Order: sequence, then structure tokens, then C-alpha cells
Amino acid sequence: MTTTSTDLDAEALDLLRALTGRADAVFHDGQLEAIRALVDDRRRALVVQRTGWGKSAVYFIATLLIRRRGAGPTLLVSPLLALMRDQVAAAARAGVRAAAVNSANAHEWGDVQRQIAQGQVDVLLVSPERLNNPRFRDEQMPELMRTMGMLVVDEAHCISDWGHDFRPDYRRLAELIRTLPGEIPVLATTATANERVVADVEEQLGSGTPVLTIRGSLARASLRLGVLTLPTSRERLGWLLSHLVSLPGSGIIYTLTVSAADDTARLLREAGHEVAAYSGRTDPEEREVLEQRLKTNDLKALVATSALGMGFDKPDLGFVVHLGAPSSPVAYYQQIGRAGRATDNADVLLLPGREDADIWQYFATASMPSESRAKAVLAELSGTPLSTPALEARVDLKRTPLELMLKVLDVDGAVQKVQGGWVSTGLAWRYDRERYERIAAARVAEQDSMLRYESATTCRMQLLQADLDDPAAAPCGRCDICAGVWYPTDVASEAAGRATTALDRVGVEVEPRAQWPAGADRAGVSLTGKIPPEERVESGRALARLTDLGWGTTLREVFAAGSPDAPLSRGLLDGCVRVLKEWPWAERPTAVVAMPSTSHPELVSSLAEALSSVGRLTLLPPLTATGPGSTTGRARGGANSVYRLADVWQAFEVSPSLAEALAGQSGPVLLVDDLVDSRWSLTVAGRALRRAGAPAVLPFALALVG
Repeated sequence: MTTTSTDLDAEALDLLRALTGRADAVFHDGQLEAIRALVDDRRRALVVQRTGWGKSAVYFIATLLIRRRGAGPTLLVSPLLALMRDQVAAAARAGVRAAAVNSANAHEWGDVQRQIAQGQVDVLLVSPERLNNPRFRDEQMPELMRTMGMLVVDEAHCISDWGHDFRPDYRRLAELIRTLPGEIPVLATTATANERVVADVEEQLGSGTPVLTIRGSLARASLRLGVLTLPTSRERLGWLLSHLVSLPGSGIIYTLTVSAADDTARLLREAGHEVAAYSGRTDPEEREVLEQRLKTNDLKALVATSALGMGFDKPDLGFVVHLGAPSSPVAYYQQIGRAGRATDNADVLLLPGREDADIWQYFATASMPSESRAKAVLAELSGTPLSTPALEARVDLKRTPLELMLKVLDVDGAVQKVQGGWVSTGLAWRYDRERYERIAAARVAEQDSMLRYESATTCRMQLLQADLDDPAAAPCGRCDICAGVWYPTDVASEAAGRATTALDRVGVEVEPRAQWPAGADRAGVSLTGKIPPEERVESGRALARLTDLGWGTTLREVFAAGSPDAPLSRGLLDGCVRVLKEWPWAERPTAVVAMPSTSHPELVSSLAEALSSVGRLTLLPPLTATGPGSTTGRARGGANSVYRLADVWQAFEVSPSLAEALAGQSGPVLLVDDLVDSRWSLTVAGRALRRAGAPAVLPFALALVG
């Protein structure tokens, strides 16, 4: 079929009007140019345009045009399940037959494969992780490669080391692109890319082929930006309680941690607001329900972590409020881009917190593999395939960082996923120290930029555009710098009181370990299966989580690097006493015993003494530390359960005097510590106390990590 550019333009415009449902719809600058490049010229193109510009219209219309010309389906790589759901729905509205293959619909893969074979799928959406699933890679990918009409990479900044998120699976796409025949068009789209990212994506997209980059202004004329700096979490939550109802429409309240999302949502619900928490811990089915409730304005807001991010599409979202600042302007721009996509006005307000920098630091290196651990993984994979759980029992890594490590090594060509697990490829592997140092330095620079945004004296939108190297950056005329403060700054006394009460809540359950980790025998712990009830601790309590908005602030100061060991403060003691009063134990403890601590011995001993005095409990001799493992079990943040258990397995000893004292106890023993992380220290110490005669053991700590 031969068409002229005029025919193509008219055909594309008809499809646009069908897609939008508007007879007067016209293309934005750059949309038709991109469609021509993909359909007529079979080029590789990068589109960098603001959220709401219409990037999906480009690839849906190009797909239909390419399909009409006899080509196969488009493979669309999309990063999030929420984004896939929205894209499938949008495709249906455009008359595009779309199907998704992801972790949530494995039972449908066979049907999707048959639909593709019968020509009934125009767009197949897959996650970047799916490209390395052995079944998908071996059974479906070869046929897709043979028949593919176009490849689309959404959120393409993730391909780059300079992207806002270290996503190793996206790096695999560069290799896929290199293997594509030259006549298959490739489109990469993103709304967040500075010049470094653009250059990096162009290099990986082109593979020696010239790339057409279409870049527009990233200014969002509908957004009204502001920053309100309040001194404490009490004031920030009080502001939300005071003014959430007056924010336009429905929106998103972003928090930096899961516990902050849960606590904030609970506080707002108790005050009568229709809100819900949304995080990485939310079940996939519940996420879909919550997203739909927000879209239908059944909720005033979702209180969310970054799990609700790229691709969530509610065109009339009226506001985005951040309770704490993201670590980079790029991430911030991405999240506020959810608002005002199809409205003239939307409000965006940042309420930064003093704790933000500490939280940034905690997450800064979470995705960076260490050389020693990478080599340990490779050494274990030199033989037969090992599943991830089996490998976890052999190396010093938790499941999530281990999975990330395997992805990095896979992308680097050092390991391969096969049926039954992972194997080494035998290829030489070099730790790319320079690359990781470069990423770390970029993140520090991004944090500095975010701080400059918070304290800005010039247009806030212009600053965000400048951070994204937008050549069209200019004053917006709407933000609180350009037009003056547009948001209320007062906090109602009643709201402040509610916030104080919520933040002053104490008590977090510390669930007891019930089972020894699989593979513990490889680390010298010859125990398997369930922990016998007679050797198990009871459900415990901590004063608060370190990430909590309330008591977490005080606890983070106590446990901050460089903070001196000191006796328990009166304020912390009062909080601990309240936890004990509210603890629904089956039987009140009769005695207290302290864990040994090399990092906070004075703090722990004073905690045990104070609780003994206030609660009129017998103060027993402390457990004896037999080595450094009594604290390394908590300190080794990257270690998995097997290694953490091994660290503390021989770390505690019941002295003769403690054993004698335990023999005289008729009730439970309160076992006190400073921090609880993996819970293996308390599990092993509690087992030792039970075996020495303690009727029951109730663990108690100041802080729960995580």
C-alpha cells in the first residue's frame, strides 16, 4: 500500500479525533512529526514532553497506521501495573486492541499468545522484568521479534544511569534494541529527562543509527506550585487536617515512608476525611480498587508513597501535596505531573520536613550492589542452577537486594535465568565502580537541587524546568514566588491538637519469629522447621518505628550516627510506660532482663532499671554477651535471615546468677533492648531464657526498624 504524506496526515488526524472523541481535535506540535517518522520513515525517535502532552496518542495512532500497512503488533514496555491498566483502557477507547503480560495475569498468558498468533492484538504491554522471564523469553519473545511492527519504551529515562530510578531491567532494553532489524521503528517516551539523560537514551536507542529527538517545554501551565515550611510533623499534619477539605477536587498526598502513609491516612480518616493509604505493601488487587475510587472521586485523597507514581492517570486530579520532599527535582516533577492534566488549575504544595535528608540517605544506596557480595553470588552459581530462595541461604543478602543483584549481573551478562533458577554464564565480570560512584554523585547533586527548590526566591516551575535542562524555562506567573502565597498558612488549634494526639500514639507490635530460616544449617545453625512453642518468645512491643512521624523523630536523634550513649530520657520513659499500660498481654510480667549491647549499653541498662522501678518488677541480671554478634545481627542491614541468625546464634549466655533468678519467677520476663530489626537477636536471646526456665518472654524495645 502506497500513501503520500498528505494521505498519512489525514489518516492520522481521523484517528486522533476518534481517540479524543472530538471532531475539532488537532495535533500538538511534534505529535504528527513523530508519527510520520515512525510510520513513513521507520525511524528511531525519542519524545521528551510534559505529562499530558499526548505521548500515548503518538504510539497508539502510529500502531494503527503501521498495522494497516501490514506490520505486526507493537511491543510496549511499561514499568508499572497501574500504568498498564490505564494504557489498556486508553487503547480500547482508541480502538486499539491491547493485552498485557505481567506478574498479575500469568493465567492469561496462553490466551494472549493465541490472540497474538491470530492477529487479534495490536499492542502487547510487558514490564521490563518480563523480558527476562524464561517462559516469556523462550516461548513468546522469538515470535514477537519475528512479527513485531514497532517497539515502544515508556518512561524511557529509566534506561539511563542518570534516570531518577536505578532500574536494571530497563538496561536490558538497550541490548534488545541492538538486536532489532533496522526497519522496525522504535519510540522512546518520557516526561523527565535532562540533557545528560537525553544523550544517554539517544546513545542506547540509536545503536549507531541517528535518533530523532522531539523535545518540548516541560512547563505545566495548570499547576500552581508552593512550598510551606512548618517546623514539626505536628504542624504539617495539623495543616492537612485544617485545609484538606478546601483543596480542589480529589488528589494525592505523598509521603516518604510506608509508616508515614499509614499514620497520616489513619489520622485523616479519624477526622472524617475519605482517604486511604497506598504503598508497596498494598495488595495488587486493593491497589486497583483504590486507584478506581480516586478516579471516581469516591476518595478525597490517596495517601501514598512513590508506589503511586509513573503512569497513574486521572486527568482531573485537583491537587498533589507532599508531606516530606522527594530526594530529587526529577522525582518531584514526575509525581506532581499527576495533577492538572486535563484541567486549567491544580494545586501543588510541598511541606518539607526536617527528617527528609535522613530518609534520603537511608534509601540512597539501597540499589547499589557491592563488589564483595556480587562476587559471592557468582561463586555460588558456578555449578547447577539455584533458585533465588536457595541462593539466599548461601549468600549474605536479603531477598529484595539479592533479586536486584541478580538483575544487575544478568544485564551485565554474568548470570542467566533459566528454568529452575540462576546459573553463571562463565563470562568475565568486572565491578563497574566508576559507574556506581557516578550515580551516587548524581544523587547527591539532585538532593542539593531539591533543597534549593525548597528555599527558592525565584520561580519554582522555572527551577524545575532548569533542573531538567528545559531550554524554554521561564517564570510561570502562578507559583507562590511569582504571584505570592496562595495557600493558607494557619493551623487550627483543634487540628493541631488532633495531630499531637495522633503523633503521640505509642506501641508497635513486634511479631515473634515462628520458624527457623531454610538453609540455616549452611551457616552453622543446625535447626529447621518451626520454633517449638516452649522455646518461642511472645508477641512483643516497641515504643515506635524509626520512620514514624511522631516518636520516630525523637528516636532517630537517639540512634543517629555519632550520637552518644546516654541514659534513658524522662520523655522516652513516659512513652515506654504508656506502651506497657496499653499492652494486652495474657499475663503481666514479673521481672525485667536487659539485652547486652555494645552500641548503647547505658541506654539499655537504664531502660531496664527504669521499667523495673516504675513497674515494680524484679530486675534480673542481664544476659551475657559472648562476642560481638549480639549487635552485628542488627547492624548488618544487607544480611538475610540465615546470616543474621548465624551472627547471633552463639552471642548470648545465661549466667548462673541469671539462671538461678529465672528459676524463681512465676510470671513472664520482660526482655528489653534498644532496636529491633531482624528479630533474630530477640528470638535467640528469648530461646536462651526459656530454656533456662523463664515461664514466658515478652520482648520490648525502644525502636522498630522499618
